[in-house]
Amino acid sequence: MKYIQDISIFTHEVKQSKFIAHLMPYTLYQEQLQILQKNHPKARHFVTAFRYINAYEQIVEHSSDDGEPKGTSGKPSLMVLQGQELINSAVVIVRYSGGTKLGTGGLVRSYSDAVNLVIEKSHLQEYVKEIEKEIVVSYSDMRLVEYTCKELEIHIVHKTFEMEVLYTLRATEERIQSLLSVLSFQ
Repeated sequence: MKYIQDISIFTHEVKQSKFIAHLMPYTLYQEQLQILQKNHPKARHFVTAFRYINAYEQIVEHSSDDGEPKGTSGKPSLMVLQGQELINSAVVIVRYSGGTKLGTGGLVRSYSDAVNLVIEKSHLQEYVKEIEKEIVVSYSDMRLVEYTCKELEIHIVHKTFEMEVLYTLRATEERIQSLLSVLSFQ
């Protein structure tokens, strides 16, 4: 699976209709949809689709046709996200109608093409499940912890200094286990 970290935009034109696809991280979806609706007051439709992993490791999906004929825009956009194995990502396609009727097949193709083209243009990252782990170490082990975290590409989310040092770490389970074995924790 893959995901996007930044917003990508691509404009696809079909028979004077513009399909402006915005691919973004799911965390930005609500905010960006409101911004796009404000910035494009003359647009006819704001078609959306998203996929994300919830706290129970389930994939949640949704799409909206936003006034287009049922099943001609949101669902095809979602199917492209599924086919490209995108996760924690959302797409908003802003449509300006050009006056020429595209028909249901034309709408399906146009929306699918717009999403495919914006994905093609985007820089995608490989999705890797990460966990957060807290560890407590003595001050004398701090240097070893920080060096090993850097070597293993473990992100230090937070550290608290008390009688000992409390680290909150984020990385794949394998990397966390490697760190723990270096530190002789179980």
